[in-house]
Amino acid sequence: MKTKLMLSIAAALSMSACGQAGGDQSVGSDMTLQQAVQDESRTERFVKRDSARHPVETLEFFEVAPSMTVVEIWPGGGYYTEILAPYLSEGGQLYAAHFPQNSNSDYYQRSLENFTDRVQTEAVFGNIQITEFAPLTELESDIAPPNSADRVLTFRNVHNWYMSGGEEAVRDAFEQFWRALKPDGILGVVDHRLPSGANADAMAKSGYVHQQWVIDIAEQAGFEFVEASEVNANPKDTADHPNGVWNLPPTLNVNEGDDAEIYKAIGESDRFTLKFRKPTTQR
Repeated sequence: MKTKLMLSIAAALSMSACGQAGGDQSVGSDMTLQQAVQDESRTERFVKRDSARHPVETLEFFEVAPSMTVVEIWPGGGYYTEILAPYLSEGGQLYAAHFPQNSNSDYYQRSLENFTDRVQTEAVFGNIQITEFAPLTELESDIAPPNSADRVLTFRNVHNWYMSGGEEAVRDAFEQFWRALKPDGILGVVDHRLPSGANADAMAKSGYVHQQWVIDIAEQAGFEFVEASEVNANPKDTADHPNGVWNLPPTLNVNEGDDAEIYKAIGESDRFTLKFRKPTTQR
């Protein structure tokens, strides 16, 4: 089933490429991250989020290069995929580890279908391989072949796994990342940061997680912690909002009577950006 999905995408992309002449000639191994971010093919609503997500600085911190094999975990609507796909199109390979095809979740199904439609119809996505990912779920295959990936990247997902499956789900996710990465490969993790002094119980509903807790989970899975970056930090965010991180942009889930302008002024969440390495020696 997964193989059929990948073959159908490859066929659609081949036809799309034949039917779309012209385009940005910078696409390929000579493309810089800055060029990928500035490409006119990107979705307008995604571009508006660049000031909060800092894609160039974030991907440079994770040391992503155009010749690499990269796995993007749960790409959602494709914010980072729109950048990574053309950047890796010539010399690299992008695996988009999306929601499971046979999920019982209507949201998962709609999100995967919309993403797959984009990959099949928009030439900018190039030679993407769509795979499946879900913690604590038996799937047909891995997020990428074992020991094949130079980079595994996950953006604002750890809190989802914790909220749905607890610490066991997060541990299983990191085990899957370990299997996919080559020795010396890098795992990049971005998520909403719960202040170190805040009660860990808040992680169950708020969408925020403790940075040190994530570091501990990764190290217990066998990863080496390399360093943290503050590129996605936001000191205005106190992380104690009534509706958790969803009070903030872009969701702005504001209770009746509350002033949405307060949350707009805060901006998007305070986020940690963590880099881990898979050691060359076995666990």
